[in-house]
Parts: sequence; structure tokens; C-alpha cells
Amino acid sequence: MLSKEKITLIGAPPSPYTRKMIALLRYRHIPYEIIWGNPGELLDSGGAFADLGIEPPKPVLLPTFLMRDDQGEIKTVTDSTPIIRRLEKEFEGRSVIPEDPALCFLNYLLEDFGDEWVTKYMFHYRWHFEEDADNASSILPLNHKVDLQEDIWKLFKEGIGSRQIERLWVVGSNDITAPIIENSYKRFLGIMQIHLSNLPFLFGQRPSSADFAIYGQLTQLIGLDPTSRAIAHEESIRTVAWINSMEDLSGINPDKSTWENFESLPGSMKSLLKEIGHVYVPALLANSEALKNGDETWETEIDGSTWSQKTFNYQGKCLQWINQEFYALSELDQKRLMDLLEGTGCEKLLMKKK
Repeated sequence: MLSKEKITLIGAPPSPYTRKMIALLRYRHIPYEIIWGNPGELLDSGGAFADLGIEPPKPVLLPTFLMRDDQGEIKTVTDSTPIIRRLEKEFEGRSVIPEDPALCFLNYLLEDFGDEWVTKYMFHYRWHFEEDADNASSILPLNHKVDLQEDIWKLFKEGIGSRQIERLWVVGSNDITAPIIENSYKRFLGIMQIHLSNLPFLFGQRPSSADFAIYGQLTQLIGLDPTSRAIAHEESIRTVAWINSMEDLSGINPDKSTWENFESLPGSMKSLLKEIGHVYVPALLANSEALKNGDETWETEIDGSTWSQKTFNYQGKCLQWINQEFYALSELDQKRLMDLLEGTGCEKLLMKKK
């Protein structure tokens, strides 16, 4: 099942990060095989890969890649953003990272936004509303095993639904923050409707890693969850069409498809950056401050309302990585970016280099 020619990943159709990576592998013409299932079960004793002696990831995340390390040993790897950069080094052609350093940074920022904020839309709409929660609770067990016996299926349905609804508070979704999330989702769709009337992808005529990150979340928001799907059809029919085409871009010839010139990006890009600065930046900064103070939760104002949630180490790393990407650039490219970021709120992410 494992070979040098193919990359193996374990994932699930309702996992936005799994969908992100499968679409990217298709576009890049990277040979792969996908195994639908739970990495912990497949790699644990008695699982399909138990004889390989591979340690399951901690925590278990989807998708889990099985990739060789520098010594040739097969290891589990789970973080999609660094995996994409690793694949850029290991497989030539059809790059999803723009060559222009300023565009490259924007791509990194928007990929992070897709992975860490657009996913809040997804989790909220899936579990906040009764109809959506019932829909997801019904489908998710069958994605794991479509021929589940009726009584077992009902047990899984009840267990998944109650567990995920109880976890809403972890990502900050509750009755107070619901309008913040929902208004941001609608604004985001409105921006995408305008942007996709000018360009087929975020940064030009070819897809970037940020396109795949946002696409992954939207496969669920538009493809699986009823409430968010209906909103998308009303607010941005172009986005609905966009996710359908993003699923398989293996036929695109990137040699004939160009990145947009940084200085010629449409005004919709600045609108998107303002949305990021309006909602995601305050969350990153408040989370970072909570980490410094050792607080388990944090609270801040977003979109005129109070937002509170659990503190996460990973989001603290996201802020650090964004800064590392920016300060690795030349002073000229930093200035090009600051001219665009000024007034969007995103400039607040960039801490003064010591």
C-alpha cells in the first residue's frame, strides 16, 4: 500500500483539510492514494498499518500523511501548510506558491486565514443549528462506514452530535458570537463574489495554496451543511461554482497561466484583507496576549461584540510564523506589502522586529 511512487494520506470526506490536500495533489500531478478512515485506528494495534510500526500522530488529525523522514523511515505528518512547502521542494512544476515575495506573503496570510478563521464558519454552521447538526450527525458515521447497521448508526449519530455541539465553545461559537461569525461569513462571500468576477483565483490565473485552503473549508460550508449552503447560493453564486471547479484542476496548464502583478491586484483583495483585519487579527492578538499571561481563555472585542474562547498554542505559533514570513523579506518587499496592508488592520499582526 505504501510505495516510493505514491504519497499516502489518511483522511475523511467531511474533513476540510483532507479536501484541501487532495485537490492540491491532483492539481500538482503528485501521485497519491487516499485511505478513508481514522489514522489512530488504522495505525494502532490491529489496524491496517499496524505491521509497519508507525506511531499514530498526537493528536490524531485529518489528514494524516505517511511520509519518509531524512533517514527513510515512514512517519506520520499532519500540518497541511508545512507539508505543502515540503512538496514544493520534492516535486517540480505546477507550484502553488507565487514567485513574487510580496504575493508569496499574501498567499501565506490568506492560507492561514482559511485554515484558522474560515474553519470557524464551518464548525459554527455545522453544529450551531439543529437542522445542520442533525444532517452532519447522520452523514459523518456513514462516511466512516456506509454499511453500518441501523442500530449502530443511530448510536454513532447521537454520540458524534452531542460531542461536537459541546465543543462549540472551544472555537468561540456561542449565542453571543453567532452574529459575528455569520456576518463575517456573509461579508466574506460578498467579497469573493466581486473578486471572482475579476480573477478565477485569489492571485491570478492559477491557484495558490491559499485557494486550496479556502476551498477546503467551503467544500463543507457549501457542499455539506444546509444553512451555510443556502446562504452561499444567495450571496455568492460565483463561489459555489468556484468550489466545483477547484475540486480537480489537473487539466490546467500553469505554464500558460500567470500570477497577477502585485501592484495590479483588484480592490477586492484589499476588501478581503480588511475582513481579515476586522475579525481574525483581533483574535490572533488576544490569543497571543493570553499565552504570554498564561491565561486559559481570552476575551476581546470583534465586530462590536465580545468574543471569548479557549487559548490555543497553535494560534500563537500562527502569529509567530506570519511575522517570520514577513521579516524574512527584503525592506523593499516589506514596504510594498505595508502600502497594501495599511488601514486594513492586518498591519497590526506585524510586531516590530527587535
